[in-house]
Amino acid sequence: MSNLLEINNLCVDYVSPNGVARAVNNVSLSIAPGETLGIAGESGCGKSTLAFAISRLHKAPALISEGEIIYNGQDVLKMNNKQLRDFRWNDVSVVFQSAMNSLNPVITIGEQLTDVIMAHKKVSQKQADERAIELLNIVGIHGDRLGSFPHQLSGGMRQRVVIAIALALEPKLIIMDEPTTALDVVVEREILNELYDLKTKFGFSILFISHDLSLMGEIADRIGVMYAGNLIELGEAKEVFGKPQHPYTKGLIASFPTIHGPKERLYGIPGNPVNLLEIPQGCNFQARCGRCQDSCHQFEPSLKLTQKGHQVSCHLVEEVAAC
Repeated sequence: MSNLLEINNLCVDYVSPNGVARAVNNVSLSIAPGETLGIAGESGCGKSTLAFAISRLHKAPALISEGEIIYNGQDVLKMNNKQLRDFRWNDVSVVFQSAMNSLNPVITIGEQLTDVIMAHKKVSQKQADERAIELLNIVGIHGDRLGSFPHQLSGGMRQRVVIAIALALEPKLIIMDEPTTALDVVVEREILNELYDLKTKFGFSILFISHDLSLMGEIADRIGVMYAGNLIELGEAKEVFGKPQHPYTKGLIASFPTIHGPKERLYGIPGNPVNLLEIPQGCNFQARCGRCQDSCHQFEPSLKLTQKGHQVSCHLVEEVAAC
């Protein structure tokens, strides 16, 4: 089965008077139809920049300087304005970070739903309203709420409305950029369970972006971990979460408490994220790594296949022959 989305050697730069900061550095990954791919990492690692690049939502000073983004055989970076307009929401939709605040506060949720529908489909107002009610019902909100304003809804309901908008045109890929960060754990669980039911029903793929690796281990088929713009580990969720190989991934997992088994001391990752305007020679993680060796100061590591379906960008791991 061919991949729905393929990203090859993608680079995204932010140009400033102080220099050029590379927020995404030669990232390559793919998403299969119906797959959930999780992208994890701390704030500033390039997760959201990657998401914006896929839908070409970047504005200056951001610049996609290299690479290609192939959706169903077509390069997104070569699309003209009309093709791009059709691509967004029809093929790929986005649930933005701080999604609860992304709704227009002075427009009813019904208007915001029908606006998306009527902008892309030739339907009447009545048909758009019927589709809006259907979408609200799909995410567990009664159709009577069509005339409500965002401030009249709870946080969980607003989150569901944003997901409904993303589902409006039945896209094949939904990008979710930390969609549950502002929710409590009970509502978060409800939203994620509902999302997975919808995924099973409609068969779309999900790119799920979060800083929470423990959450990612539950919902994703595969997990990619980013650090300072680089994809440093990529593999099956159970392998990345259960047997992490990169020191940074190990540090992320060690910083989360477990609710099962004996109590263990939690350890944070020492130091601070690297300044993207002052990238060191060699590995970007060298200043925070307790196992750093000479080669880490001299050469930038590349993704190596360490076992079937598991890639790691680290000088401390051994590459194996492709299976």
